[in-house]
Amino acid sequence: MLDKIIYKNLFSKAFDITIEVTYWDGQIERYGTGMPAVKVRLNKEIPIKLLTNQPTLVLGEAYMNGDIEVDGSIQELIASAYRQKDSFLTHNSFLKHLPKISHSEKSSTKDIQSHYDIGNDFYKLWLDDTMTYSCAYFEHDDDTLKQAQLNKVRHILNKLATQPGKRLLDVGSGWGTLLFMAADEFGLDATGITLSQEQYDYTQAQIKQRHLEEKVHVQLKDYREVTGQFDYVTSVGMFEHVGKENLGLYFNKIQAFLVPGGRALIHGITGQHEGAGVDPFINQYIFPGGYIPNVAENLKHIMAAKLQFSDIEPLRRHYQKTLEIWYHNYQQVEQQVVKNYGERFDRMWQLYLQACAAAFEAGNIDVIQYLLVKAPSGTGLPMTRHYIYD
Repeated sequence: MLDKIIYKNLFSKAFDITIEVTYWDGQIERYGTGMPAVKVRLNKEIPIKLLTNQPTLVLGEAYMNGDIEVDGSIQELIASAYRQKDSFLTHNSFLKHLPKISHSEKSSTKDIQSHYDIGNDFYKLWLDDTMTYSCAYFEHDDDTLKQAQLNKVRHILNKLATQPGKRLLDVGSGWGTLLFMAADEFGLDATGITLSQEQYDYTQAQIKQRHLEEKVHVQLKDYREVTGQFDYVTSVGMFEHVGKENLGLYFNKIQAFLVPGGRALIHGITGQHEGAGVDPFINQYIFPGGYIPNVAENLKHIMAAKLQFSDIEPLRRHYQKTLEIWYHNYQQVEQQVVKNYGERFDRMWQLYLQACAAAFEAGNIDVIQYLLVKAPSGTGLPMTRHYIYD
């Protein structure tokens, strides 16, 4: 009885939309006024202590196991909780329960492969033809996902004001889309590094298929092992994987990779607030070892690395739209996912895509592009941003 009272108190403060909750004993309660936007069924009682200590992990596992069912949009439900200041879902007391995370080269390889080496066949089901697994850039409302992903790569390379024949390093090169455009469209000698065997094999095959052996190279290597200098460095969706304790090292390596006056475009998920950079559900099931730094953390490390800022651009709404399209694509192939990977995996992936879309929608996290220059020869860039869009 006491647990039920605490549950009711938690739910009454957790959302800024009206929800209906059916408890494990059949009792139905409505929180808010008007018709419910989302209905939640608790098929099993969850101990309050667990729920309040690690809410996202406990609720995420309960959803994966079918102990919680949601009638309506999970994205809408979670975005509502992120907007609600007093929600138990957004407090940070769970941090003390997180284990210490290792980011040694061996651990980083294991973490990356646990996510990206699920298999190329899985990602091909719901990504676009470019196999790009990061925030797209929607120049027009009716851009397809493929067009928006190509827009993003072109936007990055345009920001760098690249010159044909120069050398580019892509740190965390994924399935190689940026490398291929850098070589084909911008005339660069492009090298990528990844820790994912699946991404490495795919990129190598694409290099041969596109006859780019002389212009594109990929290495299965940790960024800490890379030597040499380049005119340009790109890194998309990478610093979220290096760990809080290695952010300074990461930006120092970016600086070391650049020739004097060289330029870097760093693109990644960044919090625009103080607070936890680790979510226990994401850390347990999606991105082991992941850490999302806030803007102040990144700027501090960039300054310490003696890199100069030329541009900082938030792209939060672009990532929300990207995730919404990914989820739409995923829904079209859900039965195949269940067949190949099981129902629990399917529910995990549904939750992951919708929860991330909700976090961007509510402004809980952002994705930001940092255009950086290595001193001392000035920036070498035009005086205004017009060149990026011309």
